[in-house]
Amino acid sequence: MPDFAASQLVQKLEENLFSVLEKLAAQVESSSLPLIDLSSGSPRQITPPEIIATLQSAAENPANHEYPSFWGKPQIRAAIAAFYLREYGVELDPDSEIAVFQGSHIAVSGMPRALLNPGEVVISTDPCYPIYRSAAVQAQADFYGIPLEESRDFLPDFSLVPEEIARRAGLLLLNYPHNPTGAIATPALFQAALQFARKYHIPLLHDFAYATIGSSQQEQPISLLAQPGAKEWGVEVYTLSKSFLMAGWRFGFAVGNASVIAAFKKLHTHSYSTVYGAVQDAAVTALTLPAPRLRELSAIYHQRREQVLTKLAEMRWPVRKQQGTFFLWLPVPHGYNGEEFVAKLLQDAHVLVAPGSGFGRGGSQYIRISLTVKSEELMTALERIAKLKLFPA
Repeated sequence: MPDFAASQLVQKLEENLFSVLEKLAAQVESSSLPLIDLSSGSPRQITPPEIIATLQSAAENPANHEYPSFWGKPQIRAAIAAFYLREYGVELDPDSEIAVFQGSHIAVSGMPRALLNPGEVVISTDPCYPIYRSAAVQAQADFYGIPLEESRDFLPDFSLVPEEIARRAGLLLLNYPHNPTGAIATPALFQAALQFARKYHIPLLHDFAYATIGSSQQEQPISLLAQPGAKEWGVEVYTLSKSFLMAGWRFGFAVGNASVIAAFKKLHTHSYSTVYGAVQDAAVTALTLPAPRLRELSAIYHQRREQVLTKLAEMRWPVRKQQGTFFLWLPVPHGYNGEEFVAKLLQDAHVLVAPGSGFGRGGSQYIRISLTVKSEELMTALERIAKLKLFPA
């Protein structure tokens, strides 16, 4: 059987970090000591029953057995507009300022293709969610990551962007609460980002994947679009995967600048399929859940974070407490880099974590652990790590 070479574009893509981790996990002989996977970013809670009930009834509706519109049903676009007005005080035109799609991955990877020309630059952060780098490759663009430093709470300093890079930029791509560092955006950060966008006349794309998961139950992350003048320059991508425990349902949307939305919607009609109508109906139910109900869905992550932080303090493992998302970004012990430490934990504790280097060179001395597993598994994993005595007493 002949082997056919992948395209040059595919050959330029780095191997997906999470497929690499899956392969690592498969190699572990876990009959005597079960593997605990703390690398996953998929919520493992059940989707709220009222959302499931809507899907079940909507599946029986003959209208949902046909191809839906590329633009999404009027009901879901109206629900998105109402949600953003209620949660963030942002007014949206359902026809021109909203796009819907099968999961936010489509927007994050598709927006650069919709906006950039070959040779332009996607500016983001280092470290960052790895798909941002591959999205630049697919758009035949270059990627520049602004180095993030713990001393700045992992917030980017836009003055570090070289002038030559800034003048070739076609898109500024941010993600706060930040994956993987857990950093939380401030109004000052977004104002600095908007000032940079205006200076170089580029759109600002904000991946708001962890929109309801701040560093505590009382702290709610802020929306880019809620900032003065943001909608003129910005687009925000929202997913129901994390906030509404709907990871497998694949529903996301983008809101903001009408010209960016129009460019993406045109690309969408050529590159992607539509969202199943019953899922759209279920998403309407999700977006109309009362705010207290929505906060309940993220409460478990805050409880687990406090448990983990207490255990890490007992282990003398230094960690920033002000972290959002359902991950924790941890420095590796002295004498290791991230990849070496991941191998150590996998071999000696049968605990799988994500190496920081998978998110960029700036993450080489860190690992990322997930809070999506049950509390009992989290604490068991940390007990195993504690027995390795990796931090000085």
